[in-house]
Amino acid sequence: MRCTSKKRITSIIGVVLAASFLLSGCGKEAEIDNAYNVYDTTSAYGMDTSVQEQNVSYFADNLCVAGNDNLLTEGVTENISEAAGLFDVANHEVKFAKNIHERLYPASTTKILTAYIALKYGDLAATVTVTEDELKLEAGSTTCGLSVGDTISLQELLYGLILCSGNDAANVIADMISGSTEEFANLMNQEALALGATNSHFVNANGLQNEEHYTTVYDMYLIFNAAVQDERFVQLINTQNHTANFVNASGEAVVKDWATTNKYLKGEEEAPEGINVIGGKTGTTHDAGYCLVLYSKKGDEIPYISIVFKADSRNNLYHEMTELLQETLK
Repeated sequence: MRCTSKKRITSIIGVVLAASFLLSGCGKEAEIDNAYNVYDTTSAYGMDTSVQEQNVSYFADNLCVAGNDNLLTEGVTENISEAAGLFDVANHEVKFAKNIHERLYPASTTKILTAYIALKYGDLAATVTVTEDELKLEAGSTTCGLSVGDTISLQELLYGLILCSGNDAANVIADMISGSTEEFANLMNQEALALGATNSHFVNANGLQNEEHYTTVYDMYLIFNAAVQDERFVQLINTQNHTANFVNASGEAVVKDWATTNKYLKGEEEAPEGINVIGGKTGTTHDAGYCLVLYSKKGDEIPYISIVFKADSRNNLYHEMTELLQETLK
């Protein structure tokens, strides 16, 4: 047994009494107005109502929620792309998943987010004049044929962006919406995070190669799923050909015919019987490989989003995508 001296006990009592005086003020019991009773519930103070009376909604209520494990099937070739996913939009189910959380370069599928933001914040009828800086692109970049001094509407720019994957159109849109590529990229990252795409980072509006510009199959599903809620976006990706009208620096009328890069819409690839391909966005760079994001329906009713990233060839890109579409029929 441990003994404690009377002197030590006296010291302890002194400390306790001093603390009591400090807390209560000259030995009086402290009084607090409207004291909160820790044994009460928050509802006793009018801070909430019963759950039954609230229309509670959760972020992922209408989303496909994916784990970290792959979900493969024998019907989809595994080794011709780096990542792929099939998402049942109506039933909120992931039907196929291969490395869907792996960070990869998205190439021109980036333009899905660019279009989503332009439709959200822009005025389709507004016009802008193309500048020299906006046309400074790396060699071999795909364009829709804009020239310095062209005056063109946002509506036409979006067709040039989606159909012929115009990097020039992407740059003009970025400046039109945000004033600069840097500010537009900030907006892209802000919107991506708001959609739950937390494993992505964007530095430009066109998807040209940059090590700091990346996303995942799952994040792209989240972005594309948000975009197809807008019928104007669906109309864009469903368009096979478009005749653009704008004016050049001399005020003369310019007419350009633009065609989609989507082989399903062009009739160069055949979807499985019973699948209606609505449209999507292609993307290709050396580092990104061959990419495709697709919106389709089984019959005319049940929507699906299917994505293939970093396929090893264009033929294999469409081969695997067709296999994914075939899975929707099972």
